Amino acid sequence: MADEIQNAEAAPEATENTGAPRRGRGGRDGGRGGRDGGRGRRDDRRPRDEEGGEELIEKLVHINRVSKTVKGGKRFGFAALVVVGDGKGRAGFGHGKAREVPEAISKATAAAKKAMIRVPLRDGRTLHHDGRGHFGAGNVTLRSAPAGTGIIAGGPMRAVFESLGVADVVTKSVGTSNPYNMIRATFEALGEQTSPKSVAQRRGKKVSDLIKRGGSSDRAAEAEAAAVTE
Repeated sequence: MADEIQNAEAAPEATENTGAPRRGRGGRDGGRGGRDGGRGRRDDRRPRDEEGGEELIEKLVHINRVSKTVKGGKRFGFAALVVVGDGKGRAGFGHGKAREVPEAISKATAAAKKAMIRVPLRDGRTLHHDGRGHFGAGNVTLRSAPAGTGIIAGGPMRAVFESLGVADVVTKSVGTSNPYNMIRATFEALGEQTSPKSVAQRRGKKVSDLIKRGGSSDRAAEAEAAAVTE
């Protein structure tokens, strides 16, 4: 009996001297819900383009809810319109439908990433020239603007220029307020944008020759042509 009591008293001492302290399932140093990893980690990073590995700007423009009356009641569906851009001259829009809002947004985002177009920008902040776009009942007018003007656009058009990376532009939309028609008309106008380099290459001339026709001197035309990056 005395031997059992001595062994029981010695057991805690052996436990204290052997190994590190025990950790629970969700301890600080690991585990499924740990601070350093596992399923409980929160990821707040911006979405990246899987192909290029670059960060993209996503803008939710419009969500439309529709209902269908069936035998058991009403069945709801959602349609999402999303604009995606990299802020450096590439943008696209997409449309997705689903029974739930998150699924509709993910479908629209995937469609927008596949339909991105490249738009040449002057100094990385505004358009090279004015443009017009038409789709359905929507008519939009785009005008380049000096530095400090900002984005003078409303509704869906502002989302397009913010995701595109345009900082100075003046726009006007007439005919309709339908976001789908406005977005399509805006992208039609952006698709017609050209840069001085592309025009000079197509015509077999130098960029300074095109700028000189506007009344600039030779030295000023060469300096302005050298400043053209796209």
